[in-house]
Amino acid sequence: MGSPTKLQQEYLKKLKEEEKQLRKHSNLIESFIQLCKKKKLKLTKENFSYIETIGIIVEYPNILNVLNNDIEKDKEDLVKFSLLDRYYKLGANSGYFYSEDYIIMVHPFFRRGFYVGNGFPPYFIDHFLSYENKLAEKFISIDFNVLRINVDNTCIMELDTWYGANFNSEISKINDGIVKLKPPSGIDKISISFFFKNAYSLDIKWDTKDNIKTFQSEEFKTEDVKINYEGKEYYPVRYIHAEFDLDNNYFRHFDGAIHLYTEQEYFKRRDSDFNYNFKNSHHIKTKSLKLFKLNGIIDTEDWVNFSSHFYSGNPLIVEYFEGKYSDKFLELIKSLQRMNSK
Repeated sequence: MGSPTKLQQEYLKKLKEEEKQLRKHSNLIESFIQLCKKKKLKLTKENFSYIETIGIIVEYPNILNVLNNDIEKDKEDLVKFSLLDRYYKLGANSGYFYSEDYIIMVHPFFRRGFYVGNGFPPYFIDHFLSYENKLAEKFISIDFNVLRINVDNTCIMELDTWYGANFNSEISKINDGIVKLKPPSGIDKISISFFFKNAYSLDIKWDTKDNIKTFQSEEFKTEDVKINYEGKEYYPVRYIHAEFDLDNNYFRHFDGAIHLYTEQEYFKRRDSDFNYNFKNSHHIKTKSLKLFKLNGIIDTEDWVNFSSHFYSGNPLIVEYFEGKYSDKFLELIKSLQRMNSK
């Protein structure tokens, strides 16, 4: 039998590190098992694991409600932010809510690449969690099935690169219609992955009915970006929906979600637009998971900031809001195009 490959070596290394961390925290794990036992929940050591970017986690269906049944979901599986008031936050650890015995985490679909082992893009989470607006109710999706049990200040620090958007147009003057943005032609797949975070396209639609102007957008990734959810493989598409009150000149509603496309749905929809279901007899109705929601009075600047950071790392949203890329980014694109044309 030959020597183990580099991939196998890395896997074995991770297994050893996990075993080491679980042994190191064995007393903590046992203490948490006893805590759950008082709540009539029987856990074993099989329910615990170690993730390098998070820490020691416990996984069990709806374990959060076993420990705190005051946290209720609304009909869209979101949690009103005020229900999390008893938990505290540490500034450096985005997306985590602390208690004495465990830590709640926001939904893993907020994480980079929609993968539980990655960190959260910091700016959207930080901005949303710290957003103070007495005129708007705040809702967010949290993970009810997985908790972190090492209650300390360890965290993964991630920096984000963002080309800020300055969108000052009056919403009432935006024409109804559809926009589809794609990365510039002449850029190789590796550059698309690195500089556009695998963005394939950004679809946008405005339409008006009575005194409400509605915004929708879907961010399609390239076909190699897939996730496994509830035992099935999907293509994740981030989605934004907002409603602007033309009479009062503010957004009255704003939410974000993940649309989960099957392979067939993904390839049918990505080169079409928001009118796909009007143009085709075969309608697409994807599985959807709501991630956050604001109801009330939201000004345009806050809406732009949240939208920009929700589509973290995707310059296409900046191109839409500003009408162009930043000069520095545009020069980079031109340089890549020249290299690929040789």
